Amino acid sequence: MRRRTLALALSLILPATAFAQAQPQARPTASTPAATAPITLTAAPADWRSLDGQHVRIAAPLSLAGTDGLARFGELTVAFGGRLWQPSEVAAPGTDAHAKVIADNQRRRLLLDDGSDARDPGPVAWLPANPDLRTDTVLRNVEGIVRVDAKGTPRLQVTKPLTLPLPARSFPPLIPGDLRVAAFNLENFFNGDGQGGDYPTLRGARTLAEHQAQTAKLVATVSALGADVAALMELENDGYGPQSAIAEFVRALNAASGGQGDWRFIDAGKGPGENPIRVGIIYRSSKVTPVGAPAVLETGPFGPHSRVPLAQAFRAGKGAPFVVVANHFKSKGCSEASGADADQKDGQGCWNATRVESARLLNQWLGTDPTGAGTTDAVLLGDFNAYAMEDPIRALHDAGWRDAFAVAKVERPYSYVYNGMTGRLDHALLSPGMAKRLRGAAEWHINADEADDAGYRDRNVPGPWRSSDHDPLILGFDK
Repeated sequence: MRRRTLALALSLILPATAFAQAQPQARPTASTPAATAPITLTAAPADWRSLDGQHVRIAAPLSLAGTDGLARFGELTVAFGGRLWQPSEVAAPGTDAHAKVIADNQRRRLLLDDGSDARDPGPVAWLPANPDLRTDTVLRNVEGIVRVDAKGTPRLQVTKPLTLPLPARSFPPLIPGDLRVAAFNLENFFNGDGQGGDYPTLRGARTLAEHQAQTAKLVATVSALGADVAALMELENDGYGPQSAIAEFVRALNAASGGQGDWRFIDAGKGPGENPIRVGIIYRSSKVTPVGAPAVLETGPFGPHSRVPLAQAFRAGKGAPFVVVANHFKSKGCSEASGADADQKDGQGCWNATRVESARLLNQWLGTDPTGAGTTDAVLLGDFNAYAMEDPIRALHDAGWRDAFAVAKVERPYSYVYNGMTGRLDHALLSPGMAKRLRGAAEWHINADEADDAGYRDRNVPGPWRSSDHDPLILGFDK
């Protein structure tokens, strides 16, 4: 089975190129004495305002940091010296280290601009038609006119078409361990009435054709991961009947394996929760067996704000039982946020207090053995809407939960790119016993780095690319 899914994944891979490394920093120097020659930059200048209005050529490699603003504003975010990291991914909010990351991002960040104030400007003259853009792609010898706005934000109005290398895309992760557990945010998998009608949906696909394209991308992703159990986020909350989103997705996974698939889903009876989106758990019946009944937590902020978590115990063969918990905490958006949940201007966004309380209650609940499996081996998976050094994740660390990627010694993991900055909203947190069973951890970077228009709603690049806005993760354990 895994040979087949890997063969499927290999057929989807496009050619890759190596990324260039940043040049040593130096002050701007004139390339020639001619007055009309561009000024050559080999590093970010100490003060862009000294170059306002000047024509420059950037000899240093620039890393594409984000494509969020391209469709709306005709701009790309680039950076000297590699990715821009979300400050609260790498440093605790309110610390000197956090402030240093913010300052470093500001120093290295630059916007490539089309020189227009128009919204939704359409094709940008200095990019090829339907550009294949991917975060961390290296751009060289970029030229343009420097403009610095009243806030001191530097922009480069590009005057020379960019040469884009082929995007570097990766194979599905191969990790050790004879038990594989995954997590994946499906980015609003809604299926209308489940019979091909009732589009557009509340979220996700707007037409049946879009839904079919979305399903194909998501199935390509999950099939190639080779998971035995997967926690899913952003499923339509429409029951567990044959027309439900989760039932349709499992049928599609099984059909992709020639109709011989053994995927099943956990039926929580209802919900969980009343939110339009919910979490879910799917599993391969030939690899693991559910132990006992599913459990949900519907108190406190769960339901009104954070999505209701779902826990299910499993056993792989004669191995020790373990509990998988699918989670999706309240997002950072500020609609209706007030009091402690308002933006505290510390870089953690709105609803942070609710996310912290969600973490506290989740840990407390799991201490009661809610599945009745009689084990403390558990893995918390999902979209916690908090970066790695923010309060909710640190609260879970303080309670004894261990970051699977730290245990596996993975350097600089990430699953999400927003506003030109890279970080993790998606986490795998292990109980001490489950940490001892861990053999490997990886993310498959098929989504966060991809431009949004590669997804099913626009260009629909064939394969798993931009199947969601979050990268999936996969863990390998001993049974």
